[in-house]
Amino acid sequence: MVKPENLPYRPCVGIVLINAEGLVFAGQRLDNVEEAWQMPQGGIDDGESPRTAALRELREETGITADLVQPVAKTHHWITYDLPPELIGKVWGGKYCGQRQKWFLYRFTGQDSQIRIETEHPEFRAWRWIDVDALVTGIVPFKRAVYEKVVASFRAYLA
Repeated sequence: MVKPENLPYRPCVGIVLINAEGLVFAGQRLDNVEEAWQMPQGGIDDGESPRTAALRELREETGITADLVQPVAKTHHWITYDLPPELIGKVWGGKYCGQRQKWFLYRFTGQDSQIRIETEHPEFRAWRWIDVDALVTGIVPFKRAVYEKVVASFRAYLA
């Protein structure tokens, strides 16, 4: 049995992508049987800065390239969450107890037709623009506190 207290947090980034109407990009996860919608996120590679990782993850998960977004803000602190006990030892090769995330807020300046979730390694089966508060209430329960903190950090830009 893997003890969570003996495992580190996985370094990760998250992206809040807003459109001209102030709605947030949400993707429906491919690997989940329930209807789980989330914002793009992913691990930071060795030697990679969080900002570089955020733009890479955005491109890998949505097809959106750096020239189609404008940086707005980032969290100044890391936000962590723990995996539920039933996932400890099963995801990310069993090496982590949860994630330590730096979040970035970007404004999407492209057209919806430039969003392509059918990427080389797809993560989402569908996507939509959604009110940020609806996204927070719809996220899987173990990530809800993270989303609440992220939204609180960026609330002034989301109004």
